[in-house]
Amino acid sequence: MEKRDIIIIGGGPAGITFSRKLNKLKAGREITMFRPEPHSMVYCAIPYAIEGLFDPSKVFKRDELVTDVGVALIRRSVESVDFENKQVTDDAGEIYEYETLFIATGASPMRPPIHGADASNVFTVQTGRNMADIMAKIEGGAKRAVVVGAGAIGIEQVLAYEARGLETWLIDMASHALSNMVDEEMSEPLNTALEAHGVHAAFDAKVVSLDVSGVGVNRVGLSNGDTIELDPEKDFLCFAVGMKPNTGLFNDSALEMTRDGIVVDTRMRTNIPDVYAAGDCCAFYSSIDEKPLGGKLATNAVPMAKIAARVLAGKDDEYPGFFNGAATCVEDWRIGSTGFTAAIAESRGIETIVGYGETTTLFPMMPGAEELKVKIVADKKNMRIIGGQVLSKLPATDKIDVITLAIQRRLTLKGLSKLSYSAQPWQSFFPARSAIVEACENALDNFAAKGEPFHYPDLVEWV
Repeated sequence: MEKRDIIIIGGGPAGITFSRKLNKLKAGREITMFRPEPHSMVYCAIPYAIEGLFDPSKVFKRDELVTDVGVALIRRSVESVDFENKQVTDDAGEIYEYETLFIATGASPMRPPIHGADASNVFTVQTGRNMADIMAKIEGGAKRAVVVGAGAIGIEQVLAYEARGLETWLIDMASHALSNMVDEEMSEPLNTALEAHGVHAAFDAKVVSLDVSGVGVNRVGLSNGDTIELDPEKDFLCFAVGMKPNTGLFNDSALEMTRDGIVVDTRMRTNIPDVYAAGDCCAFYSSIDEKPLGGKLATNAVPMAKIAARVLAGKDDEYPGFFNGAATCVEDWRIGSTGFTAAIAESRGIETIVGYGETTTLFPMMPGAEELKVKIVADKKNMRIIGGQVLSKLPATDKIDVITLAIQRRLTLKGLSKLSYSAQPWQSFFPARSAIVEACENALDNFAAKGEPFHYPDLVEWV
C-alpha cells in the first residue's frame, strides 16, 4: 500500500487547476492524480477540430501541466473508495492511502432512454474517441447528420457538420435555439442564420423513435410526425441533451449527493472529513437566488477548484455560486449570456423588468460596422441586475463579463446605467451611447411606462 498526502480523482479543468494552485500556495505536498483518459482535453474546441480549422491533436492538453509541478500522474481509473479507511483502489488492484481526497470526476453527456440510442452510429461529444469516430464517419462518406439538442454544444456540432458538407438537422424540445442562454426574441436572427445555411431546424419537437437496421440507426422519428432517413453505414446522429455527473463510483457510500452531483459547501467540502470536490461532478446553486442550478461549465469548475486549494492551504475562501456566463457562435453571430434569462427568472418566481440597447459594433461609418443588441434582465422588486444577453457580429464575451460583474456586485439598473465606458471608431459605437447603458435606461423607462413611477434620486445603485 502506498501513502500520499493528496489524491485527486479526475484530470479535467478542476483537477488540473486544483493541483497547480495548491502547489503554488503550499508546495511540498505529495499529490497523485488518477486520470483514466489518454489526455485531458479542451472540450469546447472539439467542434472546431471536426470542422477542420486546426489539427485535432491541438485539443489535447499536455500532461506537463500537472507533472511539471510535481504531481504523480497515474493513467488508471479508480475502482473504489473507502472513505472510512481513507483508501482508493485503482483498476490494477493497487491500493493508495490518502490524507485528503479531491474529487473532480466531471460529467458525461446524457443519452435518452430510447431504443437505438446505443447504436454504432449514435454519438455524444466529449472524448478524443468521440471526436475520432465522428471524423471517421465524415471522411468515410457521411451525407447526413442529425443533432439532438440546440444548446451551445449542439449548435456548434451542427455548424461543424454543415461546414464539412453534410446535410444537417437540429432537433430541440424548446421553441428556439439556445433556450438556456437567450430569450426567444433574441434568438430570431440565429434561427434565420441556421435556415440560410441549409440547416433543417425542428423546434418544439423531440425524438420519439430510432429505427435500427443492422447496427446503425436508419430512421429518426420526431414528435411532430416528421421522419429523417439515414444510411446506417455512413450517416450518424449526435445527442447533445445535457450532462450528468460522474458519481457512480460513490453510489451506496456515505457521500452526500443529489441528482445533479456531489453536495459541497461554499468551501468545496463534502459531508465527509478531508474529502473535497469541485467542477461538473458537484451540485451547487445560483448566486442570484441561492436555489439549486445547473452549472456544468469549465468556467465554474476552475474557480471552484481554486477555492478548494486555498482552503486546503489554510487561506480561507468561499465560492459564491453560479453566474453561468457563457458564449457561442451561430455562423457569423456571436452570442453571450449571463445570469437568468427572463423566462428562467420567472420560472424561478422572480418578476422581471427588461430593457434593450441597440447600437453598431463600430462607429456606423466604419467598414464592417454591424448590429449589436443587448438585453438586460432585472428583478422588478428591487431593480437588481440578474441577467444579460448579447447578440453581435463581434465577440460578445467582453460585454457579458461586464454584466456578470454587475450581477456579482449586486448593481441595480441605475448602478449599471452609470457604467463609465470607452469608445473608439474601430472598437465601439459613438461615445454618446453604450448598448449596455442604453439597455438599463430602457428598462427603467419600461418600468415607469407600466404606471409605476419612481423618484430617480431615491433609486439605489446596488442592493
